[in-house]
Amino acid sequence: MKIELPDKVAEQLQINDSEDVKIELRNHDAVLTTEASEQSLFQRVSFWWYLVPALASALAFNVFFAMKNRNQIPMSGNTSLGTTVIMAGVIIGTLLFTIFFIRGRRSQRNAFSATIYWRNFPVVILSFGLILGLGLLGVFWLLGTIFKGATFDRLTATIIFFIFESMINYIMIYAAVSTSSRTLIRIFMLVIVSGVIIAMATNSTRKWWQYNLSFLGTNVANNSWQFNMTLMFSALIMVALIDYIFVSLNANFPHSVRLLVLRVILTAMAVDMGAVGFFPNNSESHILHDHLASFLVYFIIVLIVGIRWFLPKLPKEFLRMSYTVGAILVTAEVLFKFVGYLSLTAYEIIGFTLTFGWVLLLLQFLQELVDTGTRVFYVKVKSTNQGVKRP
Repeated sequence: MKIELPDKVAEQLQINDSEDVKIELRNHDAVLTTEASEQSLFQRVSFWWYLVPALASALAFNVFFAMKNRNQIPMSGNTSLGTTVIMAGVIIGTLLFTIFFIRGRRSQRNAFSATIYWRNFPVVILSFGLILGLGLLGVFWLLGTIFKGATFDRLTATIIFFIFESMINYIMIYAAVSTSSRTLIRIFMLVIVSGVIIAMATNSTRKWWQYNLSFLGTNVANNSWQFNMTLMFSALIMVALIDYIFVSLNANFPHSVRLLVLRVILTAMAVDMGAVGFFPNNSESHILHDHLASFLVYFIIVLIVGIRWFLPKLPKEFLRMSYTVGAILVTAEVLFKFVGYLSLTAYEIIGFTLTFGWVLLLLQFLQELVDTGTRVFYVKVKSTNQGVKRP
């Protein structure tokens, strides 16, 4: 078999005569990889991309505090090292991620960014910006706790700011050129876990566990917007993931009614999760919030009961685990609503943990179905007289 590549494609891949080329057949696509296309980030991206923005923002940082006549800059607070690192890091880091994600999509270097739909593009960008913001909030909350009351002179603070911004820029560029659907699943997990943990930590003095998990999103909690935004952004990430995975699955299983029903239920569950954050457990939306939260459990129970019909070739271990999770959820529902044994906090934590964990496993399994049938070949390149490369 011979595969003729146009000159433009051969030049883009930087194919040389007698070079080894990796051909990966996935669904109805063929992904060609050469040594040049697998260069490290240091080889593909000039260090100026992450150092120059960091240097410019560090100079702006120094000028900003000089104009305020502030020679001692605190670690945390409203106008502090932490606040400026978070603001500049999220803005510049997200901008760099966007630039390199679009570059990857246009150059076809990144298989995921090249196949992501434009309707999901804002969700992917905002998701990475959100996880960066949550991560930085957590880092500086921890540093502020460890080094309580610490301050730095302006030069030292500028150097620390520059180091943080350089690292943030590099991480965001690396994320843009190496992201995949599996990465988005991990981001989905990180957004929920980090958002909930930060909300719990910032409300520890208010003893949120004496009320319920939903207390973290109410107007009496500290920074309740973080908890609610976590749920809403997680819902958007889940919708984007579902869209990408099921469109990819359609290539392997065209016109499958079962997959269509599964997709509708998962999408409805994601929208419901976002609505839980949009309508927090305040007095004016308390009843609606409780109903929406209960529907999350109902969706999971329906999915678990029908999973054998939705996906007939599921492994037995996954089925057993799914039925176990379903049995625990039903038991928790009975103990809370009818027996009165479980508190609302315990019931919500059990439901949230099991629901979240099971959905992650299901998404991982669906991703494996997308990769089903992938075959990899390594071939030698041979040039023709017309200048066209043939692997």
